[in-house]
Amino acid sequence: MHRIAIIGAGVSGLTTGVLLAEQGYETQVFAAEPPAETTSAVAAAMWFPYDAEPVERVIPWALESYEIFRRLSGDPATGVSMMELRQFSRTGELNIPRWAESLNARTTRSGEFVMTVPLSDSSIYLGYLQMRLAAAGGKFTTGVRFEKPHQVDPAYDVIVNCAGIGARTLVADPDLEAHRGQVVVVEKLELPGAVVCDDPPLMYAIPRRNDCVFGGTNEISDDLRADPSVAAAIVSECSAVLKIAPPRIVATRVGLRPYRKSGVRVEAGRATDGRTIIHNYGHGGAGFTLSWGCAHTVLELIRG
Repeated sequence: MHRIAIIGAGVSGLTTGVLLAEQGYETQVFAAEPPAETTSAVAAAMWFPYDAEPVERVIPWALESYEIFRRLSGDPATGVSMMELRQFSRTGELNIPRWAESLNARTTRSGEFVMTVPLSDSSIYLGYLQMRLAAAGGKFTTGVRFEKPHQVDPAYDVIVNCAGIGARTLVADPDLEAHRGQVVVVEKLELPGAVVCDDPPLMYAIPRRNDCVFGGTNEISDDLRADPSVAAAIVSECSAVLKIAPPRIVATRVGLRPYRKSGVRVEAGRATDGRTIIHNYGHGGAGFTLSWGCAHTVLELIRG
């Protein structure tokens, strides 16, 4: 049985760790920062295949994850719930994607459709994954930063690279670029569901158990500093769309979506020391959406 080291403790690394540990593999997750300080913790984490390619791989992974999240939504401890998503276009031009038709998406008016999707409250869900990893016998270590995969203890014969944007340097991948996303966490709002608009300016409002996430931005940048003027614009736009008074701001956060120009990378290779390395990164804005589907592909690669 393989001993497996996973680099990265965002949603991809934790999900992969849970799946492998529950399959009986000796699994340890290594990360520089705890999950609460990763890009995944900043994410609104609503299921939607956003900012990730290629479609022919992304959609099957997303639909597989959808079914697992749907089952998890039956347990409040997971932080996963099923929520109505209303997507609209300011131009009035919006067609229901073919994959959404299989999930019973329906047009409500010109330029708008609604569907029911999973929402993973990242403030709860990442902790749930950590507990599930521990329950399966998996180990978790933070404060460890690997510059290159060969620095992982030789006792692990398989390395899984879930480093997100960190894979740019970890495996020298020039195709990775940081898509900066800024969000504003506001006080809890009683909304009937989530609202999203991809037309400029990008706008989304996603109610969670204890608060609500307003977004957002998507720009090529490595800047992790929150911009107060951008935060004000986000709150103003979301409040206008929702037709409410601007709510009280709880926090402003910034994360870097790991977008890969040549597509999400889930494949096996060799580290410089000859060990098997399996890559699982480049999910863009769809880390939660693809997490279980990609983790199952990693499992298949290890078995293969």
